[in-house]
Amino acid sequence: MDVLDLARWQFAITTVYHFFFVPITIGLSAIVAWYHSRWIRTRDEGHLRMAKFLGKLFTINFALGLVTGIVQEFQFGMNWSSYSRFVGDIFGAPLALEALLAFFLESTFLGLWIFGWGRIPERLHAACMWIVHVGTLLSAYFILAANSFMQHPVGYRINPETGRAEMADFVAILTNEVQLVAFPHVITACYLVGGALVMAVGLHKLRRTVTQGGPDADRRMYRHAARLGAVVVLLGGLGVAISGDLQGKVMTEVQPMKMAAAEALYDTPPEGECAPFSVLTVADLGGEDPKHVIEIPCLLSFLGTGSFDGEVRGIADLEAEYRESFGDDELTQAETYIPPIAMTYWNFRLMMATGFFAMAVGAWALWATRKDRVPMQRWVFPIIVLTPIATVLGHSFGWIFTEVGRQPWVVFGEMATHTAVSPSVGAADVWTSMIVFTLLYGGLAVVEVRLLLAYIRKGAEPFEQPRLVEDDQPLEFAY
Repeated sequence: MDVLDLARWQFAITTVYHFFFVPITIGLSAIVAWYHSRWIRTRDEGHLRMAKFLGKLFTINFALGLVTGIVQEFQFGMNWSSYSRFVGDIFGAPLALEALLAFFLESTFLGLWIFGWGRIPERLHAACMWIVHVGTLLSAYFILAANSFMQHPVGYRINPETGRAEMADFVAILTNEVQLVAFPHVITACYLVGGALVMAVGLHKLRRTVTQGGPDADRRMYRHAARLGAVVVLLGGLGVAISGDLQGKVMTEVQPMKMAAAEALYDTPPEGECAPFSVLTVADLGGEDPKHVIEIPCLLSFLGTGSFDGEVRGIADLEAEYRESFGDDELTQAETYIPPIAMTYWNFRLMMATGFFAMAVGAWALWATRKDRVPMQRWVFPIIVLTPIATVLGHSFGWIFTEVGRQPWVVFGEMATHTAVSPSVGAADVWTSMIVFTLLYGGLAVVEVRLLLAYIRKGAEPFEQPRLVEDDQPLEFAY
């Protein structure tokens, strides 16, 4: 593999790995904050126990997400210096705000929440976790603003003397139409992930409590957690579906090739005909007589335009247009303007399938735990394990679809990916850093999973009435 392929592989590995932690952090922080606030309001002992229990899981995940996230920004200068040189004035601004504003907000108030038990007023203490959650939302917003510029560049101008992109309107960058639909789509999906984790942990601990003859208080607490998680999954899934529908229409407008690739639609349907959507396809997706196993007439037209007779342009027509528009510029020339069809097609469907699967499990969990019932069948355990994993993978499928479907662009219409790689970095350099990071990340994954499983097995600590801490007592953190 050449330097370009290696750099893309390394960025894919580190990005997908880092994003395993992000949705859990965002979704779980909201649920921890909710439980803490409910304890103050109701004095239900189970709510305080769950706030502390889920807070431990959140803290573990936050720490691993922090470590892996730092590497992301280094790669822009290490492997993608030509890209950084071209759009650094624009791309750097939201990244700087994410680090200086959002990250420090999260880390500062998470520290106050961890060490603040008995030291600060309880309402202010609970507010600390809400502020952490707001910080995660701001962090996501600034990161997505940077990514949305890559998908649909706005608020910039090209300096003819330097050949670099310069910021012209920061507000336009923050209110990019791609950003305005991507942000709610990603955040509601994060709530779906957080809900799935809480639902799975609640169901598992509920079953263990019944099996081991645990106290009724634990049974009520874990049943409540399972049902709360299921409700969050259903609400999050509904938000994902609505925002995803809006996102599809914006994508058809600003990135029509991505929408065509999502369906492997090579030819624009004749005038007066609509574009179907295939649930499954048999063939190589190379345009050579693909056989649709399940096809829904006119659905792609609706997803892309909001009308069942709307036009969705095909790959062949768009390829010809892009060659004519971009083929003469050194920065925008490419061998092909067609993204990898198979990856785009299947990740689009896997993304949707995992979301619908989680929603189905959420609805089943509410039904299975109604009227104090406990699902004790043996087949329930694999579903408990699979559901949160599926939701996290669903996020990855969505990001792979988003980034692969944009190819061959690193900034759509302005810079092709092959022109963005660092000219002075050799294959050996990328191989070395990629192997080191991959091995390191593999080790961190083992640490994360072992810690999470250890604390899940231990469960919520027995109730202990919060008490005031003397000012001269040392700070302690004994998670």
